[in-house]
Amino acid sequence: MIEARPAPQGPAGGLRVALVHDWLTGMRGGEKVLEALCGIWPAADLFTLLHQPGTVSPTIERRRIVTSFVDRLPFGHRYYRHFLPLFPLAIEQFDLDGYDLVVSTSSCAAKSAVTAPATPHLCYCHSPMRYAWDQFDAYFGQQRLGLASHLARPVLGALARWDAATSHRPDRFLANSRYIADRIRRYYNRPSVVVPPPVATDFFTPDDRSREGFALVVSALVPYKRVELAIDACRLADLPLTIVGSGPDRSRLEGRAAGRVSFLGWRSDEDVRELYRTASVVLLPGEEDFGIVPVEAMACGTPVVALGRGGVLDTITDGVTGVLVDDDTPEAFAAALRAVPATPPAAIRASVERFSPAAFRGQIEAIAADLLAAEGDARRW
Repeated sequence: MIEARPAPQGPAGGLRVALVHDWLTGMRGGEKVLEALCGIWPAADLFTLLHQPGTVSPTIERRRIVTSFVDRLPFGHRYYRHFLPLFPLAIEQFDLDGYDLVVSTSSCAAKSAVTAPATPHLCYCHSPMRYAWDQFDAYFGQQRLGLASHLARPVLGALARWDAATSHRPDRFLANSRYIADRIRRYYNRPSVVVPPPVATDFFTPDDRSREGFALVVSALVPYKRVELAIDACRLADLPLTIVGSGPDRSRLEGRAAGRVSFLGWRSDEDVRELYRTASVVLLPGEEDFGIVPVEAMACGTPVVALGRGGVLDTITDGVTGVLVDDDTPEAFAAALRAVPATPPAAIRASVERFSPAAFRGQIEAIAADLLAAEGDARRW
């Protein structure tokens, strides 16, 4: 961890900070990181491509939010992904002059915001743009777009070139896992510091109730989450499965499910916590950049069976707090479900206390103070 130094003071004893975020359309993992950053800099202005009011937490909603022209395009709130080719122009039009610090949280375009030459820019990168680099087929392949996929490929190729060409704009990169740090190095040729996202470990806690013998999936129902793998594995393991989440893939998954599979749709955090506390195991069949769900589950003392790739390599101890599965097949996952370790819930919880909001805040404050104290090219890594 970088040692904190005193930060320069601005008006009213604080810095003038701008936060830049891709879009505000719901409270997913990226928005929970943004919410934590809003807690660190409560007076910060927020710049974003578009904002659907009421879709994010009050902590985010109550600040000054500046949106781009994408927010005002016809049907932009519903079909904003269709305007992806316009995102570079939109993000570069924000006026970020006059700020002491710019902090972006990015999985798309936010990292490419243009700042004044003397303004430090710290980027918390959830991932380099997946669909522009190595996951085109998952988002824009023929199975999803049909013949239009051929038209999308050159557009995404141009977006990848822009993404690479603007990778110098942040002065420092933070990655949410070692997996993402590797992606930042590969696609941007930049080093980064791993700062895991905050998980509400004070909210997600174990209790004394007995487990009810079912597996649990908490996920958006979209193809790359691989929820069908969990359905097939639980059928082979003869284990009831409860699925929390919604999305365009729900009807297909319901058609595939048979027997003891329950689809609950989205549930409140309180409902999800109760499910974590009573499930015998949580399943993560897809590859995640970090994976907040496994950490929330383990904070409740619940073991996790996950595909052994991506961010879970930083959070799950194989054979102790869960099982990491090498092969993405129903048979391999079913075997893992039969081999879940009987680790006491208190020990599982102890393994993830390092992901608390306090730990996140301490690391962010130290890195931001170090960046602000540096001068000129000396602050660029």
